Amino acid sequence: MREFTVPPVEAAPLTGGLADAVFDHAERDPDRPALGRRDTAGQWRDVTAAGFRDEVLALAKGLIAQGVRFGDRVAIMARTRYEWTLFDFALWTLGAQPVPVYPTSSADQVRWMLHDAEVTACVVEHEDHAMTIGSVIDRLPRLQRLWQLDAGAGAVAELTAAGADIDDEVVHRHRRAVTPDSVATIIYTSGTTGRPKGCVITHANLMFEADTMVGRWEPVFRSRPGDEAATLLFLPLAHVFGRMVEVAAIRGGVKLGHQPVMAAAELLPDLQAFRPTFVLAVPYIFEKVFHAARRRAETEGRRAAFDKAVDVAVRYAEALEHKSFGLGPGPSAGLRMQHQFFEKTVFAKVRTALGGRVRHAMSGGSGMDRRLGLFFEGAGVTIFEGYGLTESTAAATANPPERTRYGTVGQPVPGTTVHIAEDGEVWLHGGHVFSGYLNNREATGEVLHDGWLATGDLGALDEDGYLTITGRKKEILVTSGGKSVSPAALEERVRAHPLVAQCIVVGNDRPYVAALVTLDQESVEHWLAMQDRRPLPAAELVRDTTLETEIRRAVVAANTRVSQAESIRTFRILAHPFSEEHGLLTPSLKLKRRAIEQEYASEVEALYR
Repeated sequence: MREFTVPPVEAAPLTGGLADAVFDHAERDPDRPALGRRDTAGQWRDVTAAGFRDEVLALAKGLIAQGVRFGDRVAIMARTRYEWTLFDFALWTLGAQPVPVYPTSSADQVRWMLHDAEVTACVVEHEDHAMTIGSVIDRLPRLQRLWQLDAGAGAVAELTAAGADIDDEVVHRHRRAVTPDSVATIIYTSGTTGRPKGCVITHANLMFEADTMVGRWEPVFRSRPGDEAATLLFLPLAHVFGRMVEVAAIRGGVKLGHQPVMAAAELLPDLQAFRPTFVLAVPYIFEKVFHAARRRAETEGRRAAFDKAVDVAVRYAEALEHKSFGLGPGPSAGLRMQHQFFEKTVFAKVRTALGGRVRHAMSGGSGMDRRLGLFFEGAGVTIFEGYGLTESTAAATANPPERTRYGTVGQPVPGTTVHIAEDGEVWLHGGHVFSGYLNNREATGEVLHDGWLATGDLGALDEDGYLTITGRKKEILVTSGGKSVSPAALEERVRAHPLVAQCIVVGNDRPYVAALVTLDQESVEHWLAMQDRRPLPAAELVRDTTLETEIRRAVVAANTRVSQAESIRTFRILAHPFSEEHGLLTPSLKLKRRAIEQEYASEVEALYR
């Protein structure tokens, strides 16, 4: 199939902007808990719809008092936290344009984005961010204001006090001037290759995306009918996926909490404290939950039982999947009995790790292993895998609630058409497609063609319109023998091994395909302990022959999916994982291939000696 369209479920907005929802909700249902927020004692407290509206209005008045006007661009450099959402909606109330900046961005990246976007003011989280801005401020002549969230009483209190004498009507005049075509935000691409480009996203883009996701998936936001829908946002708000979640929650009446650290050790306790009913995450989170459950079972001497439960969950989910597509009767009586046997001992504990109330989730940002998705389905958490780009304002495809096809990224979201070009490139059309790159007409012309977005990703549509991403055009490796290899599928399969943190496949213009592998520290420590072995320093660990044998099993398993010419011939274990801090990962945890190959050039060369 070359093209597939899903009709829209929501009409395109004709008037207004993103902030109107804050005021409309407060008018209709002022006492509804709109957000959850940690207090100074670390306890979660509700913020009502009316309370949030009042804070947005007060902050917007303060921004006016400090000179922010319609169309101005204001950068936000912070982790995911309540104040980011507050500033977003206050700025949108004024018709201003937030420019998100990753808190880990280098001074050079910050200078480029703030200069390119002609930012006039900036909000930062703490002193380190302020110093980063300060180091390049002499090259940012348009930057006039800098507010710090964690300095003294904080930026919010400072601005609220500054705007106390501004009349409410001044703010509302700005708000009424916002139209769907107004620019809402400039989101910079994470820059896996080259300098980040600023994607111009309108209010209409975000409203279409958020309202479509809510309209189509709202029935699964709750654990059970009558529940209060709630989600904990831990994705970076500088990334389009996190931003879409923020907007969809506010517009859709889903109680929204914020968590600033995506690492499992910090995140999992907050999931249990906040108890969301629905989560949106990247595959890394679900992998961590699975591997933690597996390690716990092994420590308790229940490894064989856990592996049996995984097998039962996968077979149970596959039977349900086949039934939904009319290909089978569903789980047999014997399989249902086996599934019920493991419910309390394994599956309920997996759900507890996600807070206990989650029955549905959405995954994006990178590909999820089909078997992992099936396991969670069998354990009682349906994960809807989706696909999108910054340029498509997040999700362009997603698995529908009624018929999830694991291993694919689903059908086009309502109002979207997916087209597969002759060379296999995925093209998108819909109300979420951005209007172009800021100050870069040439780059815009390369990806936008009469309203169609050329994604740069390769994919295929099946007979039911489900999309499978097979690789990225710029990442296809061509060996010196002329064999084209898509690295993503191989890397994903190697990474499925519990001891593996990351894998990057190399081989461009080389005689064969090879790989660099990094280790999951927690899993390796557990693996050594289960063998009654002492912890090993990194330098010894990478030369450990038993560990090498384990990693070789992962490589062999990956090679079964491809031809011999595409298989990984050799690999090298690295002492340290790729990190965002060292410029080797994007903030959404994607590999920066060029940077990794440069950083580890000698290790790559050694693979071909």
